[in-house]
Amino acid sequence: MIELFDGDIHEEGRQSSKGNQLKWFSGDTWYKADYTGYEGLAEYVVSALLQKSCLAEDDFVRYETEQISYHGRIFNGCRSKNFLQEGEQLITLERLFQNQYHASLYRSLFQIEDVNERAEFLVNQVEQMTGLRDFGVYLVRMLAIDAVFLNEDRHTHNIGVILKEDGSYRLCPYFDHGASLLSDTTLDYPIGEDVYKLIDSVQSKTLSTEFQEQLDAVEDLYGIQMTFEFTKKDVQRILQEEPYYPDEVKQRVETVIYEQVRAYSYLMKGYRVF
Repeated sequence: MIELFDGDIHEEGRQSSKGNQLKWFSGDTWYKADYTGYEGLAEYVVSALLQKSCLAEDDFVRYETEQISYHGRIFNGCRSKNFLQEGEQLITLERLFQNQYHASLYRSLFQIEDVNERAEFLVNQVEQMTGLRDFGVYLVRMLAIDAVFLNEDRHTHNIGVILKEDGSYRLCPYFDHGASLLSDTTLDYPIGEDVYKLIDSVQSKTLSTEFQEQLDAVEDLYGIQMTFEFTKKDVQRILQEEPYYPDEVKQRVETVIYEQVRAYSYLMKGYRVF
């Protein structure tokens, strides 16, 4: 357990449709308290399973669950190491577009009727504004991760690039999976309701309200760029090793993952469908 104080509190500049979690920065570590359910568990599970994927170790942020003591209250949550280097800052795509064009990127995207054209517009804009290349590949991988793990909170306020001290940009490691795996038990996905109906009700936010539709769009444009190779035993081990969350929640997470693996079996290396 970690005790955190007001001096460590961080006011979040990025927006979330779920509201803002309590966040702290202490030493070189970020801490986040659960806000609507089991966000910390979702962060931990997704990042652990990304270790069993085609991504390199520095392509994503690794999360561990944590219990946080703050003002006499105990929160479940998670921790992660700071991925920014000296002089760097994280800039959301929404802010980047606003700074350059004085308009909303999110609104501009959804004024385009065709989802493929939205994807192409987003990639072209980011590459023009930052000088980065292969943002299309980066976006395919992000949307595949979000589809497999049902991250419902990936929008232009929640996708960023890193501005370096010399004014150039680099891609951000994949992070912020707290809205995955039906983690919002307070508002949208209460414990005890039919998991399969809840899975069907989840909507994406990046390019479409349908995870499959937006993933199809970017894969049509930039190819299949993401594969996973975790097994049922990996999922069970990762959940068993977690010390804070109740078995009822872990069982639900396990069920969601198995269902999503079946839905996206073409992304599973060796077709390890559960």
